[in-house]
Amino acid sequence: MPESEERVTLDDVARAAGVSRMTASYAFGQPDRVADKTRKRVLDAAANLGFRGPDPSGRLLRTGGLRALGLVLGESLEYVFEDAQATNFVSGIARECSASGYGLTIVPTTGDRTDAARITSAAVGGFVVWTTTADDLVLAAIRETRRPAVVHGGPAIDGFSVIGIDDRAAAKALALSVWADSKAPAVVSFPLDRDRQAGIHHGIDPATVPFPVTANRLAGFKDAAEFLGYRWESIPVTVSSSNHSSDAMQAVKALTATRYPVDAVVAMSDQQAIAAHAALNSTAPHRHRTIRLGGFDGSERAFGLGITSIGQSLRAQGARAARIALGIDGPSFETNEPWNLTNAMRAANE
Repeated sequence: MPESEERVTLDDVARAAGVSRMTASYAFGQPDRVADKTRKRVLDAAANLGFRGPDPSGRLLRTGGLRALGLVLGESLEYVFEDAQATNFVSGIARECSASGYGLTIVPTTGDRTDAARITSAAVGGFVVWTTTADDLVLAAIRETRRPAVVHGGPAIDGFSVIGIDDRAAAKALALSVWADSKAPAVVSFPLDRDRQAGIHHGIDPATVPFPVTANRLAGFKDAAEFLGYRWESIPVTVSSSNHSSDAMQAVKALTATRYPVDAVVAMSDQQAIAAHAALNSTAPHRHRTIRLGGFDGSERAFGLGITSIGQSLRAQGARAARIALGIDGPSFETNEPWNLTNAMRAANE
């Protein structure tokens, strides 16, 4: 029977694993300095003994000084300042932290083995995670810290709260509106996986896409295609390597280079839809034609360009994520935040 966690020390774990105390410490805090098999032996020994790892914030917890939330990004640090919706989300978190007397620590991740150390060494009382994949090692590292965590947009992981909109239902509503009476519908997508390779695809199975938001929006677009009588395999999905306007514009230009006579495009963000508007209006075969466009986030700029959009408040979602992580609100296990469809083309004609 495992000893209680309070009585188990790192020395106990090291003895059980047959390694030095330093090696055991590295297994938790600097995994890149330990062989995978050795780290697994240490973690298995820790699990058997009921020891979840040294908590670097222990001193602060004992003195009541741990008053910060950690925002874990699966993007580069500058993404927070360059993407309008990411900025809104962080603004919502910051507002709640400020109101509760907490600070906000941004913890960027790179996808390599050093991410775990960044998580376990962060002196924060809880985490908010920007959407990631179910197999992201960052989630395992957060679980080891035993601190509350909220994942925005999914995935749904046991023990973690999750918030966001019903992306599949919203994407279906968007595509039904934008693709109505279309002869040549198309999709502009977020990256399909961590490789972030741009390209044009047909017949993507949403279930094979690891990013939950991307997978659910593709599933919604597929639902709409089938409802409208299109073959999903016939609709091109041009993938942007990021949500940046320049990358989205390149993705749309790659699509037009195929001479596909696109007349209606749904994108996964207003930023992508706005980029599509610019790219298509600068392309000779599409100039002087009305091309229907749809996006996500309900921005005023998109509305001004006649782009239909799914309205949602990332600022409100950030605030709710922070309140859950701070223990102000109860846990959430559903992506049921409010959203609405704004049909800009219809509004312009009313």
